[in-house]
Amino acid sequence: MISSDKVVTTPEIQGYKITKVVGMVTGLSPRTRGVGGVIWGSIQALLGGEVTAFTQEIEKARLEAVERAMEKAERLGANAIVGLDLETSDMGGEFYITLISATGTAVVVEPE
Repeated sequence: MISSDKVVTTPEIQGYKITKVVGMVTGLSPRTRGVGGVIWGSIQALLGGEVTAFTQEIEKARLEAVERAMEKAERLGANAIVGLDLETSDMGGEFYITLISATGTAVVVEPE
C-alpha cells in the first residue's frame, strides 16, 4: 500500500529519489447529495456561510479520488505519486453532481 506521505503535490519527495516514472494515474469520484441534503444545503445557502451539508460529501469524494489514484499506481508497480492535482467539476443538472478528480504521476522512489 502506498503510504500517504508518498503522495505529494510537489514534483519530488524530500528524502527520496525517483528511480522510475511509471505513468499518469487518475482517480475519479462523482458525488451527489440526496434530496434531503440538497434541501438542507439550499436552506444553508440562503442563510449564508459554509454549506456544511456539502462539506462532508466533498471531503469524502476527495479522499476517495486520491485512494483510487493510489490503487491504480500500486497496480502499475509504483510506490509513490508525485505532482498530484485535485480538481472539481460541477456536472450540473437536477442532481447536483460534483466530480472530484485526482491526477498525478505514479513513480517508484527509494531513499536517498
